Amino acid sequence: MNRPSIEVADIIRAAGDNFIEKQRSWLTGLHRKVLSAIERCRTAALGGHRDRCSRCGYTTKAISFNSCRNRNCPKCLNNARKRWLVAREKELLPVPYVHLVFTLPHVLVPLFLHNKKLLYALLLRSSAATLLEVAKNPEHLGAEIGFFSVLHTWGQNLLAHPHVHCVIPAGGLSPEHKTWIQPRYRFFLPKGVLSLVFRGKFVAGLKRAFRRGELCLPGDLRLLSDEREFRSFLRTLHRHRWVVYSKPPFGGPQYLLNYLARYTHRVAISNHRLVNFADGKVTFRWKDYAHGSQQKLMTLTAEEFLRRFLLHIVPRRFVRIRFFGFLANRRRKTLLPICKQLLGAKPEEAPSEDSAVSQKQSSWLCPHCEGEMVVIQRLTTKQIFEESLGEKTMNNTS
Repeated sequence: MNRPSIEVADIIRAAGDNFIEKQRSWLTGLHRKVLSAIERCRTAALGGHRDRCSRCGYTTKAISFNSCRNRNCPKCLNNARKRWLVAREKELLPVPYVHLVFTLPHVLVPLFLHNKKLLYALLLRSSAATLLEVAKNPEHLGAEIGFFSVLHTWGQNLLAHPHVHCVIPAGGLSPEHKTWIQPRYRFFLPKGVLSLVFRGKFVAGLKRAFRRGELCLPGDLRLLSDEREFRSFLRTLHRHRWVVYSKPPFGGPQYLLNYLARYTHRVAISNHRLVNFADGKVTFRWKDYAHGSQQKLMTLTAEEFLRRFLLHIVPRRFVRIRFFGFLANRRRKTLLPICKQLLGAKPEEAPSEDSAVSQKQSSWLCPHCEGEMVVIQRLTTKQIFEESLGEKTMNNTS
């Protein structure tokens, strides 16, 4: 894929200082850190390195600037995504995979924006507990399932839209772990039942958080500090749709992995969706799902664009991708081999020396022989500046 002509970093460099000055009242240290990291990513400000091919000896003359490695940076997720997909490939089962999406009523969005860590965690726990409970019921499947969930907080227009994507092997282990139980429904589990159970678990979690005094209720939400008003608000949630959207089964393991690459390690917007940045306004592509998934263009001021972008900065050390059931970290090692054995999957081969080396390879391969490029020299910002100054001096004297 070609390098985009416009990047989020360009918008931050041009409008970031003015944005920070105007929005100082709500910006946190984390917001400023993210803006600074993206702005400096792959520039001399973070230092750099030179590389040499381990196979043919080709050495780069130009300095490669270091990445910021911030998980909110549109340019720094590729390597993490590749490593994650390699690990998931080893866990694939020879069954169809189902993709479920748990969404929330829009009326909850203000509450989420002031209670991100608490409510994002509640959303992940409630959706997972719903799947495990409904699947365990003999009326629907009667099995222990395994899956992973990915938290997304954005819509295509960059506004807040918290939802969870769940990817599940179709079927599960019997309670005694002796057989693999096949699903009886076309979309794995009944969506209506999932929706009702999900709503009940999430609302119950809100009640617990309120009783414990864990909810932050500033500004327009202050009214909900009154217990009677909060109960009235919870009752209104039962009048809204809690949609659990089930997508058709995946076409196969490789299609699944390619699909997951678009859903796991992502930020609110990629640089490739940016179309134009001029006169203080940003234009980007977005998909309008309310009108047949039409591709449209949206133009925002740089200030509004950055405000929407920062809505999706997750709290420090918050885990957006979580595993449950027989794929949970503490149970995977024991139960996954049983699943593979029951499904007649081929035993996992020990990785060869070549494959082990390939997994450790950097994402940059030699342009001549595709060998692994290894770092031979690391340079600080000062060294890069001095080297650049030296080259300019030589060019001026020649």
